[in-house]
Amino acid sequence: MEAFAIAKFQRHGSRKVGLVLDQIRGKNVKKAEEMLPFIEKRTAELVYKTVHSAAANLEVKSGKKLDLSKVYIKEAYANIGPMSNLRRIQPGPQGRAMPYKKSMCHLTVVVSDEKGGR
Repeated sequence: MEAFAIAKFQRHGSRKVGLVLDQIRGKNVKKAEEMLPFIEKRTAELVYKTVHSAAANLEVKSGKKLDLSKVYIKEAYANIGPMSNLRRIQPGPQGRAMPYKKSMCHLTVVVSDEKGGR
């Protein structure tokens, strides 16, 4: 049985979130939840919340309390979110405006009670 959790419109770059996801992909949920607080990246807290939510969704879907050491992270990936909303301007030389964009991502975590992964 599978369940998933999606965190949309998160104010982190998809590549930076992907660095944390690479470390937990394929591991069991209990091990991942123990590892994530010690990963020194800002995105680790976001990934922790999403993994925890996916595990809770699997418990609700199955209708019984599950042992998290037997629940595995089957898929974990971050897609690029919209770039059109967060356009900002930084002062440039000679009174010019230098535009830049702040990136977003959509984070998806799929958990399963069978071992497997990408």
